[in-house]
Formats: sequence, structure tokens, C-alpha cells
Amino acid sequence: MKKLTVAVLFGGCSSEYSVSLESAHSVMTHMDRSKYIPVMIGISSRGEWFRFDGDVEKIAGDTWCNAADCTPAAISPDRSAHEVLVFHPGGVERISIDAAFPVLHGRNGEDGTVQGLIELAGIPLVGCGTLASALCMDKDRAHKLAHVAGIAVPSAFVLGKDMEIEKVLESADKLGYPLFVKPVKAGSSYGITKVQDRSELPAAVRLAFDYDDRVIVEESISGFETGCAVMGDDRLTVGEVDEIELADGFFDFTEKYTLKTSVIHVPARISPEKAAEIKQVAKTVYAALGCRGFARVDMFLTPSGRIVFNEANTIPGFTSHSRFPTMMKAAGISFEQMISNVIELAVNR
Repeated sequence: MKKLTVAVLFGGCSSEYSVSLESAHSVMTHMDRSKYIPVMIGISSRGEWFRFDGDVEKIAGDTWCNAADCTPAAISPDRSAHEVLVFHPGGVERISIDAAFPVLHGRNGEDGTVQGLIELAGIPLVGCGTLASALCMDKDRAHKLAHVAGIAVPSAFVLGKDMEIEKVLESADKLGYPLFVKPVKAGSSYGITKVQDRSELPAAVRLAFDYDDRVIVEESISGFETGCAVMGDDRLTVGEVDEIELADGFFDFTEKYTLKTSVIHVPARISPEKAAEIKQVAKTVYAALGCRGFARVDMFLTPSGRIVFNEANTIPGFTSHSRFPTMMKAAGISFEQMISNVIELAVNR
């Protein structure tokens, strides 16, 4: 059986660059080399594209971007080509690829920009398409679509940089404290603050604006965060539901990537009936946002048993301690199987 050549994109011009390196390293070390030939495409934090030919361990250590291992490269936009172009001093090398797998997080990678380039080129895309990627990255629009689909979402309001702080304070008072201030389009909890009272609000808003030009202010939902890994196009495979147990605060960047004081329980410590309900909500959100391939849908479960949608991640973390692979593993699907499945979905689509 012919091996498939898969371009794996990593790095990226994003605040989540370092997370992408960890995820890509995990994907590369768990990819079935009897089925796939990876072509590693590294994107520097400055936005430069390279064909990387070095040891995959250099990706994890962020020493990959060097003259010895890297050659300038690009994806050909020619829909008849399906090629990666590598620009050597003596000429252009053309590498035919069967699929492209972006392992990128945040802006300029998870938000539909790279997906648009790949779809323009007519190359089978692993994961969500351009529209779903853009929608899921936008917390405000994702909430609105989920709400239309009948799913509960937090009460919130959105502000731009021209909104007067007095109006922000008035609107926040109506929501009540504590509340969350978030960039509308950012991941890995960058720029997010849990605000306990109105005196903390101006600084939280300024921080969020460092990551986006629109900010969302949301009510704080009591209870705990739970999530569901979803994989597939029309026929969906759902992982076991997880539960985030926090010692204090919220599931911020440090906790997500170190689990310093938090614990993730898989499966969640809830009844089978409530787990089934959460899985159904995840599938409804997945469909409402136009997801395909894979995504992780995050929700809150309140003490009264109410399920409230938080966000959908179209390229969730693929590190050794990431939630998506762990939830799938609990459902009997190994990391290797998962990677093979999402690649095959793209190629067969």
C-alpha cells in the first residue's frame, strides 16, 4: 500500500508558538511511518516558512530554526499541483503531498488563515475547514451560533477599544462579579483574567487588548469545566468526558501546561446519564459550528447539572498531557490511531 506524504505545519506567528512545537513533536513521534511520510514545514515566530529536515527533537527544544536544517519553502497555490515548493540556491524542489496537517495554535494558524491557503490549493486538509476554524476562534460568534442551536452560553458583552470605560463598568455591574475578561480571539488562556470586583476591571481589559482588538466580558459560571473530544465528519467518534478539578482560580496557561495545582479526571466523576448529555451537547456544538475532522468542545457543568458551552478548539493541544488525546485514549483510541484516523478522513473526504 502506497504511503501518503503529509505536510505537517508547526510553529507559527502566534503567542502560542511554543505550544505548537510541543504538539507537533508529539504528532511526529506518534505518526505511523509505515503509512505516512511526513514533510515538516516549520513557521518561525516571525512568520517565515521553511522545510525542516532535522531531528524531530529539535522541534521540542525550539532549536529547529537554523540554517543547517531549514530551507525556505511554501505551499503552492496551484490547485493542480498539490505541492510544497522548497527554494534551494540552485532551483526549486517540488514535493508532492497527499494532505496537509496544521499543528498550529492561535492566530495565523488555528483561525482559518492557514486553512484558507490549504483549501485554496486544493490540498486535503486535516481538521476543520476555513469557516469553522474562524468561527471557533471567535468566542463571541461561536457563542451566538451555539445559542441558536439551543445550547446555553454565558451572559456576556463585547467591547472595542473605543468603548468608554464607564460604559464597560456599568455593563459589568449588570453581569455581576466575579466575571471573566477575555480576548475574543486567543487561545491557551492568554490575556484572560478572572475579575473579582470593578477596581480590577480596567487592568484586565487592557491586558486582553494586548492580544486582540475585541474583548469579551463574561459572567462566571459556577461549577467545574468539562470537555469532550469529537472526531469525524458525518459519523462522529466521541471520547470520554473529562473534568478539571481546580485548587483555586481558573484553568489558566500555567495550569493547562503544567497541572501545577489542578487535576484532570478522565472519565469525569459524573453519572453516565450526565456524561451522555454532555457528549450530545458537544456533538450539537460541533455540527452548529461546522466542524469536521476533530475538535475539542469545552463546557461548564453547574452544581444544578446545567451544561453551559464555553468554547470549541479546532486544533486542541496534542502534547503528552493534553486533554484531547487523553479523552480519546480513555475511549479506546490510541494516539497513533487518532492521528491516522484524522489523516484518512481528510484524504477520503
